[in-house]
Amino acid sequence: MELNRRSFLKLAGIATAGLIVKPAIDVYSKVKPAGASSTAITPVSGRLAMVVNTKLCRAKDGCTDCIDACHSIHNIPDFPNPKDEIKWMWTVPYEHGFEEHDNKFIKEDLKHEPVIMLCNHCDEPPCAQVCPTKSTWKREDGIVMMDYHRCIGCRLCMAACPYGSRSFNWRDPRPFIKETHPDFPTRTRGVVEKCNFCAERLASGLTPACVEACKEKGLVFGDLEDPDSEIREILSSNYTIRRKPGIGTSPQIYYVV
Repeated sequence: MELNRRSFLKLAGIATAGLIVKPAIDVYSKVKPAGASSTAITPVSGRLAMVVNTKLCRAKDGCTDCIDACHSIHNIPDFPNPKDEIKWMWTVPYEHGFEEHDNKFIKEDLKHEPVIMLCNHCDEPPCAQVCPTKSTWKREDGIVMMDYHRCIGCRLCMAACPYGSRSFNWRDPRPFIKETHPDFPTRTRGVVEKCNFCAERLASGLTPACVEACKEKGLVFGDLEDPDSEIREILSSNYTIRRKPGIGTSPQIYYVV
């Protein structure tokens, strides 16, 4: 049967879409369901959040277990040039991360101590509001997600994020991945990326990699809408702060100081 121009273009578009989507499907199809675990987090319709206990983090000087686990499992490239750095988790001195909470009477040791930073998975994420392709969006459980295939690299989300939580691949990241993890897709040049609260691990009944790797138990992840959850217990029994709470984004990373 002879194809006219319009029919041919439709078929070509469908074929191209299939070539783009299939690699991601292949990668995620390799993820095997995990067995039962007492620390497993089941995907919920509530509100997922994380507590970073800076007191416990400071108990082990120079520890980067959580960062190493996150970057390993998510195929984060290690670029030799700091300008090309891709980061999902990182540390900054307290005084730089919490300017709005700084005061001249704060303990000197806390003021200069490194504090873990990551995407805040805001209740009102400005990154999602400005994304023209909807490649970043917020799930019902609060996780702010990224679709690498839909990202066009405009970087509006990076400009909108007040926490510096997003990285842009200026170069092809794949040659700079030390050991590729098969259960998470690698990215390409021209794509923005960030922490996704280990959504792929949650789907398999696992906790985020950073939480699992923290031997000091300084990271706690859970459902804020579950009154019996560990995260609710910690929030009700400790004084916590959040980054830039006055700008209206409602960040969901809480810090025990």
